Amino acid sequence: MANPKVAFFKFSSCAGCLLNVLNIEPVLLTVLSVIDIEYFVMAKRDNHHGPYTIGFVEGAVTTPKEVLELKKIREECAILVAMGACACTGGVPSIKNFSGMNQDQLTKTVYAENIYDPFLASIPAKGIDFYVKVDAYLRGCSYDLGEFVELIKRALKGEDPLFRPHSVCNECKLKENVCLLVSKGQPCMGSVSAAGCGALCPSLNRQCEGCRGPANDCNAASLAKTFMEDLGLSKDDVVRKFRKYAGNTPEFSKGAEAAL
Repeated sequence: MANPKVAFFKFSSCAGCLLNVLNIEPVLLTVLSVIDIEYFVMAKRDNHHGPYTIGFVEGAVTTPKEVLELKKIREECAILVAMGACACTGGVPSIKNFSGMNQDQLTKTVYAENIYDPFLASIPAKGIDFYVKVDAYLRGCSYDLGEFVELIKRALKGEDPLFRPHSVCNECKLKENVCLLVSKGQPCMGSVSAAGCGALCPSLNRQCEGCRGPANDCNAASLAKTFMEDLGLSKDDVVRKFRKYAGNTPEFSKGAEAAL
């Protein structure tokens, strides 16, 4: 029986999520023994067209050209995975959506020369599920390597990945971490952010930045008020915290709106 064919694609992003694939060193050879990587420009020279069993997409969609490319990728992949914060929610590129400038102004601000190709013109940065159906999400900036391996294992078995919908605060409690918000007055996003990272940042005494997007049933508006009333953050600082990675989502939008 032939191994599943896997492909990795990149849109507007830093390429860190694709690089992270190569960091699963303890199990990399094992993973490569059960899948065939057919397309991965960062890691190999000989790349092949689809169809593919699984397609991983990194990056936000920010141009009409990327929209067309994404729709073609969707047609070629039996399973499509949003890989990382940019592909899941728009990530850091989506900050431009709230700049107050229109897309033409943004293009002229960023690029020294005018871009005349309409397919390369700037459009609001969105996660890939704004345009196509997504079958699974690897949240975070970057995603957790354990979740990446687990997703591949379950996909090979024909099972849906069972990722945690609760908040990072749950993981902090399980690790018996001291609450950075309560004890140290740090504006930690752990109570509203999706778990799965093992509370990596709080475990290193750093506040959660919300890179994994909203947890289920999160109360972002309440946390925004806590940041301002109890911690003394300015309205602008609170808005930036909720728009840094997942400002496109309805849940984090409520946090930003509560501060305005």
